[in-house]
Amino acid sequence: MKIVDLVCSAGRTGFYFDDQRAIKKGAKNDGFNYIGEPVTEGFTRIRMPGESISIMLILEDGSVAYGDCAAVQYSGAGGRDPLFLAKDFIPFIEENIKPKLINRDITTFKEMAEEFDNLHIDGKRLHTAIRYGITQAILDAVSKADKITMAEVIKNEYNTGVEIKRVPIFTQSGDDRYINADKMIIKEADVLPHALINNVEKLGRHGEELLKYVAWLRDRVIALRSRDDYNPIFHIDLYGTLGLIFDNNESIVDYMGELENAAMPFKLRVEGPVDVEDREKQMLALRDLTKMVDERGIKLEIVADEWCNTYDDIVYFADNRAGHMLQIKTPDLGGINNIVESILYCIKKGIGAYCGGTCNETNRSAEVCTNIGIACGAAQVLAKPGMGVDEGYMIVNNEMNRVVALANRKK
Repeated sequence: MKIVDLVCSAGRTGFYFDDQRAIKKGAKNDGFNYIGEPVTEGFTRIRMPGESISIMLILEDGSVAYGDCAAVQYSGAGGRDPLFLAKDFIPFIEENIKPKLINRDITTFKEMAEEFDNLHIDGKRLHTAIRYGITQAILDAVSKADKITMAEVIKNEYNTGVEIKRVPIFTQSGDDRYINADKMIIKEADVLPHALINNVEKLGRHGEELLKYVAWLRDRVIALRSRDDYNPIFHIDLYGTLGLIFDNNESIVDYMGELENAAMPFKLRVEGPVDVEDREKQMLALRDLTKMVDERGIKLEIVADEWCNTYDDIVYFADNRAGHMLQIKTPDLGGINNIVESILYCIKKGIGAYCGGTCNETNRSAEVCTNIGIACGAAQVLAKPGMGVDEGYMIVNNEMNRVVALANRKK
């Protein structure tokens, strides 16, 4: 099967680009907007509409394989590539990527994805968002050529040895952490609620606001659940704010013990408790926190996120056990082949593999990542895009069920 053309279209993502540094410096909410001056290069305001580019590969049988280029909500922060705007990158793709694909025979996903993931133009590697989108399109093309699901392509080519079945879905609430938590509980999400604790005001100067929220969440699950055996995992993203109120000292571990007690009887994960704005220092901080939590017999799990962006970062953090679970922030890895390798490496090292991403993606990138999470046996996959719960959960849940149903048909 040959690729006969490549077509691009600009799109919107399921959320927004936010200037994380400006928010951490105290930018205030004004309705859904933020007041203040942007800090990160490329931002013209603190909150900007998210943008994507669909890369559509026209195959010789007339079918279309496609993937979406997208970047994370907090682009340009935590060691990531700069802001991704469609008007800047569609001409680049058409000039530099399109000629390399037209009249190409589709071979294997692994071979073609690695080629484009490692491609350099004028001595520079492609923006992570471009690598993300083009490798999605390649996976879809191989799937269509071989007439199997994308999950089966990954399972076969990487010999993952896992059964094609459902994996836990993690839903994210955005700032509407009360009403959206109700939605999650009613729909029986496996992991919830994310909660977006991205400034000290939401956490409390002594952590008191988060403690109250976790206790409320515990009581709310018990009150709303329709069956006693619905026991979701609590997963709170802290964006480094614990480090701010406790000055990155051992008091963080004491507070984690309090959070664990507030969540009982439910299991609790905390993502990004500190952000020291340096890759090595971040690894060391999370390594030491993980060790202290384990030594004290605290069952809470630490999830690494910031500065754990690339496949090499995943290996670095996993080798040093810098967290009980690592978020594989899918757009940050560029080629989706790196998502596969990252999940499999975490599993090999006995570290939880969270096939994550960002609210600022598209339905297409969410579907592709769901296939990868299923094929590799990830510990959980993110319901994305958006922060409204229902839409992201629907997209990921329904794609997961479609893939599993097709796999079961072959049995």
